[in-house]
Amino acid sequence: MVLFLLIATPAWSQPQPHKTPSAADLDLKPEIIESSPVLQRWMRKVPNVLEEIDRDPSFRTRLRLGYSLFPSTNNASGWSFGVEDLFISESGFTISGDYHAAFDRQREAYGVDLRYYVRPLGNYINFAPIIGYRQIETGDYSTDGVNVGARLLLVLSRGGAADIALSQSWVSPGTDDEVGLTTLSFGYAVTHNLRLSTDLQRQNSRQEKDSRLGIVLEWML
Repeated sequence: MVLFLLIATPAWSQPQPHKTPSAADLDLKPEIIESSPVLQRWMRKVPNVLEEIDRDPSFRTRLRLGYSLFPSTNNASGWSFGVEDLFISESGFTISGDYHAAFDRQREAYGVDLRYYVRPLGNYINFAPIIGYRQIETGDYSTDGVNVGARLLLVLSRGGAADIALSQSWVSPGTDDEVGLTTLSFGYAVTHNLRLSTDLQRQNSRQEKDSRLGIVLEWML
């Protein structure tokens, strides 16, 4: 009797395998698919969107050129240029370098830093230890050596549209020539590739406390 019931059970009562819909099931014209790289990609393999958002950087590499004012040095004016967050492959490592100086050469500083962003690059809040080299020249003192510190990045809008960064580092830490650098930066995009940024920097040494204000144009790569 049991055998008879099993044989007589209709096929529709058996559990059916679940089929995940794919882009290939879409009723689209071939020319639409051929003109859409996104559709072609999804037809090959459905991507993990959340994972890609985490990996896709929420900020971009910038080339910088701007005007600097040195309020603590008789309001001397000058200029600056540099590159910010040049990515090393798809890792969390970036390279940054900058140069700024007064036109009368009373103030000059330059350096290169390596940063490692601890959180996935797509996050809105990130933190990066800093290690690099920096040279500082003023009318009262000069120093150069290793530069170590950290950077906190708050992304207000993805893709470089707006962010705030706070950095704290020390040049030649533990020596008589140690200089502390505190930098607060605000960036806001005015076009797809062009940003306007403001730098506020405090430079503390045993001999003097100096300041710098920068207005910078940034070209995003």
